Amino acid sequence: MPNVKREQRGAVALLTLSRPEALNALDVAMLEALEAALAGIAADRDVRALVVTGEGRAFVAGADIAAMQPMSAADAGDFSRLGQRCFAALEALAVPTIAAVNGYALGGGCELALACDWIYASERARFGQPEVKLGSLPGFGGTSRLVRRVGLAWAKEIVLGGAPIDAEQALRIGLANRVFPADALLDAALAAGEAIARNGPLAVAAAKRVMQHGQDADARVAEALEREAFAAAFASADRAEGMTAFLEKRDPVFRGR
Repeated sequence: MPNVKREQRGAVALLTLSRPEALNALDVAMLEALEAALAGIAADRDVRALVVTGEGRAFVAGADIAAMQPMSAADAGDFSRLGQRCFAALEALAVPTIAAVNGYALGGGCELALACDWIYASERARFGQPEVKLGSLPGFGGTSRLVRRVGLAWAKEIVLGGAPIDAEQALRIGLANRVFPADALLDAALAAGEAIARNGPLAVAAAKRVMQHGQDADARVAEALEREAFAAAFASADRAEGMTAFLEKRDPVFRGR
Protein backbone atom coordinates (compact mmCIF):
# COMPACT_ATOMS: atom_id res chain seq x y z
CA MET A 1 0.00 0.00 0.00
CA PRO A 2 1.66 3.28 -1.08
CA ASN A 3 2.71 5.70 1.62
CA VAL A 4 1.19 3.74 4.53
CA LYS A 5 3.01 0.76 6.03
CA ARG A 6 1.23 -1.75 8.25
CA GLU A 7 2.97 -4.06 10.70
CA GLN A 8 1.50 -6.44 13.23
CA ARG A 9 3.08 -6.62 16.69
CA GLY A 10 1.08 -9.36 18.36
CA ALA A 11 -2.43 -7.99 18.82
CA VAL A 12 -1.26 -4.42 18.16
CA ALA A 13 -1.32 -3.00 14.62
CA LEU A 14 1.22 -0.31 13.71
CA LEU A 15 0.52 2.09 10.85
CA THR A 16 3.46 4.23 9.71
CA LEU A 17 2.82 7.12 7.34
CA SER A 18 5.76 6.90 4.97
CA ARG A 19 6.42 9.86 2.75
CA PRO A 20 9.47 11.18 4.57
CA GLU A 21 10.79 13.26 1.66
CA ALA A 22 7.65 15.43 2.09
CA LEU A 23 7.56 15.14 5.90
CA ASN A 24 4.62 12.74 5.42
CA ALA A 25 2.42 15.54 4.08
CA LEU A 26 -1.14 14.46 3.33
CA ASP A 27 -2.28 14.44 -0.27
CA VAL A 28 -5.19 12.57 -1.86
CA ALA A 29 -3.12 9.42 -2.39
CA MET A 30 -1.92 9.39 1.23
CA LEU A 31 -5.43 9.87 2.61
CA GLU A 32 -6.86 7.17 0.35
CA ALA A 33 -4.09 4.77 1.39
CA LEU A 34 -4.74 5.54 5.06
CA GLU A 35 -8.48 5.06 4.61
CA ALA A 36 -7.89 1.66 2.99
CA ALA A 37 -5.52 0.62 5.78
CA LEU A 38 -8.08 1.61 8.40
CA ALA A 39 -10.77 -0.43 6.65
CA GLY A 40 -8.46 -3.44 6.83
CA ILE A 41 -7.89 -2.93 10.53
CA ALA A 42 -11.61 -2.51 11.19
CA ALA A 43 -12.24 -5.90 9.57
CA ASP A 44 -9.41 -7.72 11.40
CA ARG A 45 -10.67 -9.38 14.58
CA ASP A 46 -7.11 -10.15 15.67
CA VAL A 47 -6.30 -6.43 16.12
CA ARG A 48 -7.00 -5.14 19.61
CA ALA A 49 -5.15 -1.80 19.49
CA LEU A 50 -3.65 0.51 16.89
CA VAL A 51 -0.58 2.77 16.99
CA VAL A 52 -0.19 5.46 14.32
CA THR A 53 3.16 7.16 13.69
CA GLY A 54 5.23 8.83 10.97
CA GLU A 55 8.49 7.90 9.30
CA GLY A 56 11.49 10.19 9.64
CA ARG A 57 11.51 13.47 11.53
CA ALA A 58 7.81 14.23 11.20
CA PHE A 59 4.57 12.62 12.30
CA VAL A 60 2.71 14.50 9.58
CA ALA A 61 3.82 18.05 8.76
CA GLY A 62 0.39 18.93 7.38
CA ALA A 63 -1.56 18.70 4.16
CA ASP A 64 0.45 18.93 0.93
CA ILE A 65 0.51 22.67 0.16
CA ALA A 66 1.85 22.16 -3.37
CA ALA A 67 -1.11 19.91 -4.14
CA MET A 68 -3.56 22.31 -2.51
CA GLN A 69 -2.33 25.54 -4.09
CA PRO A 70 -4.20 25.18 -7.42
CA MET A 71 -7.42 23.84 -5.87
CA SER A 72 -10.73 25.53 -6.57
CA ALA A 73 -13.32 25.95 -3.83
CA ALA A 74 -15.05 22.81 -5.09
CA ASP A 75 -11.76 20.88 -5.11
CA ALA A 76 -11.04 22.05 -1.57
CA GLY A 77 -14.47 20.89 -0.45
CA ASP A 78 -13.80 17.43 -1.89
CA PHE A 79 -10.36 17.31 -0.23
CA SER A 80 -11.85 18.33 3.13
CA ARG A 81 -14.58 15.71 2.75
CA LEU A 82 -11.98 13.00 2.09
CA GLY A 83 -9.87 14.01 5.09
CA GLN A 84 -12.89 14.23 7.38
CA ARG A 85 -14.16 10.84 6.23
CA CYS A 86 -10.76 9.23 6.73
CA PHE A 87 -10.25 10.66 10.21
CA ALA A 88 -13.84 9.84 11.19
CA ALA A 89 -13.09 6.20 10.25
CA LEU A 90 -10.03 6.32 12.50
CA GLU A 91 -12.03 7.79 15.36
CA ALA A 92 -14.79 5.21 14.90
CA LEU A 93 -12.55 2.13 15.11
CA ALA A 94 -13.73 -0.24 17.82
CA VAL A 95 -10.15 -0.70 19.03
CA PRO A 96 -8.29 2.01 20.97
CA THR A 97 -5.89 4.11 18.91
CA ILE A 98 -2.68 5.80 20.02
CA ALA A 99 -0.87 8.52 18.06
CA ALA A 100 2.91 8.25 18.56
CA VAL A 101 3.88 11.79 17.54
CA ASN A 102 7.59 11.68 16.80
CA GLY A 103 8.07 15.14 15.30
CA TYR A 104 6.01 17.76 13.49
CA ALA A 105 2.23 17.33 13.83
CA LEU A 106 1.01 20.44 12.08
CA GLY A 107 -2.24 21.18 10.29
CA GLY A 108 -3.61 17.88 9.02
CA GLY A 109 -1.01 16.07 11.14
CA CYS A 110 -2.38 17.59 14.33
CA GLU A 111 -5.88 16.71 13.13
CA LEU A 112 -4.78 13.12 12.50
CA ALA A 113 -3.40 12.87 16.03
CA LEU A 114 -6.62 14.35 17.42
CA ALA A 115 -8.64 11.61 15.72
CA CYS A 116 -6.77 9.04 17.83
CA ASP A 117 -7.96 8.17 21.32
CA TRP A 118 -4.83 9.51 22.93
CA ILE A 119 -1.50 11.03 22.03
CA TYR A 120 1.99 10.05 23.15
CA ALA A 121 4.58 12.62 22.12
CA SER A 122 8.32 12.67 21.66
CA GLU A 123 10.21 15.48 23.35
CA ARG A 124 10.86 16.69 19.79
CA ALA A 125 7.17 16.87 18.87
CA ARG A 126 5.63 20.11 17.68
CA PHE A 127 1.87 20.58 17.39
CA GLY A 128 -0.04 23.31 15.60
CA GLN A 129 -2.80 24.44 13.29
CA PRO A 130 -1.01 27.04 11.16
CA GLU A 131 -3.58 27.19 8.34
CA VAL A 132 -4.55 30.83 9.02
CA LYS A 133 -1.00 31.84 8.11
CA LEU A 134 -1.81 30.57 4.61
CA GLY A 135 -5.22 32.26 4.46
CA SER A 136 -7.02 29.00 5.18
CA LEU A 137 -8.29 27.11 8.22
CA PRO A 138 -8.37 23.51 9.48
CA GLY A 139 -10.43 21.29 7.19
CA PHE A 140 -10.08 17.74 8.53
CA GLY A 141 -12.07 18.06 11.76
CA GLY A 142 -9.53 20.04 13.76
CA THR A 143 -11.78 22.90 14.82
CA SER A 144 -14.18 20.56 16.61
CA ARG A 145 -11.78 17.89 17.93
CA LEU A 146 -9.27 20.40 19.27
CA VAL A 147 -11.99 22.19 21.24
CA ARG A 148 -13.08 18.88 22.78
CA ARG A 149 -9.49 17.95 23.60
CA VAL A 150 -8.15 21.16 25.15
CA GLY A 151 -11.13 23.48 25.60
CA LEU A 152 -12.32 26.47 23.60
CA ALA A 153 -9.81 29.09 24.78
CA TRP A 154 -6.70 27.01 24.07
CA ALA A 155 -8.16 25.81 20.77
CA LYS A 156 -8.74 29.42 19.71
CA GLU A 157 -5.19 30.41 20.61
CA ILE A 158 -3.74 27.50 18.63
CA VAL A 159 -6.01 27.90 15.58
CA LEU A 160 -6.36 31.68 15.41
CA GLY A 161 -2.78 32.43 16.40
CA GLY A 162 -1.34 29.77 14.15
CA ALA A 163 1.86 29.34 16.21
CA PRO A 164 3.09 25.83 17.07
CA ILE A 165 3.50 24.54 20.61
CA ASP A 166 6.11 22.13 21.92
CA ALA A 167 5.54 18.77 23.57
CA GLU A 168 5.67 20.08 27.14
CA GLN A 169 3.07 22.74 26.40
CA ALA A 170 0.91 20.11 24.68
CA LEU A 171 1.18 18.00 27.82
CA ARG A 172 0.22 20.90 30.10
CA ILE A 173 -2.96 21.71 28.19
CA GLY A 174 -4.06 18.10 27.73
CA LEU A 175 -3.33 17.77 24.03
CA ALA A 176 -0.68 15.12 24.70
CA ASN A 177 -1.20 12.43 27.34
CA ARG A 178 2.49 11.74 27.96
CA VAL A 179 5.90 12.84 26.70
CA PHE A 180 8.86 10.48 26.15
CA PRO A 181 12.44 10.68 24.96
CA ALA A 182 12.52 10.27 21.20
CA ASP A 183 14.10 6.82 21.31
CA ALA A 184 11.52 5.54 23.81
CA LEU A 185 8.35 6.85 22.16
CA LEU A 186 7.37 3.99 19.87
CA ASP A 187 8.13 1.32 22.46
CA ALA A 188 5.96 3.20 24.97
CA ALA A 189 3.07 3.45 22.52
CA LEU A 190 3.31 -0.22 21.59
CA ALA A 191 3.49 -1.20 25.27
CA ALA A 192 0.30 0.77 25.90
CA GLY A 193 -1.33 -1.07 23.01
CA GLU A 194 -0.19 -4.40 24.41
CA ALA A 195 -1.67 -3.52 27.80
CA ILE A 196 -5.00 -2.73 26.13
CA ALA A 197 -4.85 -6.02 24.21
CA ARG A 198 -4.81 -7.95 27.49
CA ASN A 199 -8.20 -6.49 28.48
CA GLY A 200 -11.59 -7.79 27.43
CA PRO A 201 -12.01 -6.63 23.81
CA LEU A 202 -15.81 -6.43 23.92
CA ALA A 203 -15.67 -4.33 27.08
CA VAL A 204 -12.96 -2.07 25.65
CA ALA A 205 -14.95 -1.49 22.46
CA ALA A 206 -18.16 -0.81 24.40
CA ALA A 207 -16.46 1.60 26.82
CA LYS A 208 -14.86 3.50 23.94
CA ARG A 209 -18.19 3.71 22.11
CA VAL A 210 -20.08 4.91 25.18
CA MET A 211 -17.52 7.63 25.92
CA GLN A 212 -17.41 8.73 22.29
CA HIS A 213 -21.17 8.96 21.94
CA GLY A 214 -21.78 10.24 25.44
CA GLN A 215 -19.44 13.23 25.30
CA ASP A 216 -21.95 15.31 23.32
CA ALA A 217 -25.07 13.89 24.95
CA ASP A 218 -27.19 15.06 27.86
CA ALA A 219 -25.97 13.45 31.10
CA ARG A 220 -29.12 11.30 31.36
CA VAL A 221 -28.69 10.06 27.80
CA ALA A 222 -25.02 9.32 28.47
CA GLU A 223 -25.92 7.38 31.61
CA ALA A 224 -28.53 5.39 29.68
CA LEU A 225 -25.91 4.48 27.05
CA GLU A 226 -23.58 3.37 29.83
CA ARG A 227 -26.29 1.36 31.60
CA GLU A 228 -27.25 -0.50 28.43
CA ALA A 229 -23.62 -1.33 27.61
CA PHE A 230 -22.93 -2.41 31.20
CA ALA A 231 -25.92 -4.75 31.18
CA ALA A 232 -25.00 -6.15 27.75
CA ALA A 233 -21.51 -7.00 28.99
CA PHE A 234 -23.04 -9.44 31.47
CA ALA A 235 -24.33 -11.54 28.58
CA SER A 236 -20.80 -12.10 27.27
CA ALA A 237 -18.53 -15.06 27.87
CA ASP A 238 -15.67 -12.59 28.33
CA ARG A 239 -17.36 -11.02 31.36
CA ALA A 240 -17.87 -14.44 32.95
CA GLU A 241 -14.26 -15.37 32.23
CA GLY A 242 -12.92 -12.09 33.61
CA MET A 243 -14.75 -12.33 36.92
CA THR A 244 -14.09 -16.05 37.31
CA ALA A 245 -10.38 -15.52 36.64
CA PHE A 246 -10.29 -12.73 39.24
CA LEU A 247 -11.88 -14.96 41.88
CA GLU A 248 -9.55 -17.84 40.95
CA LYS A 249 -6.52 -15.50 41.09
CA ARG A 250 -5.38 -16.23 37.52
CA ASP A 251 -5.01 -14.26 34.30
CA PRO A 252 -8.17 -14.22 32.16
CA VAL A 253 -8.27 -15.59 28.63
CA PHE A 254 -10.57 -13.31 26.63
CA ARG A 255 -11.92 -14.54 23.30
CA GLY A 256 -14.04 -11.61 22.22
CA ARG A 257 -17.40 -13.25 22.73
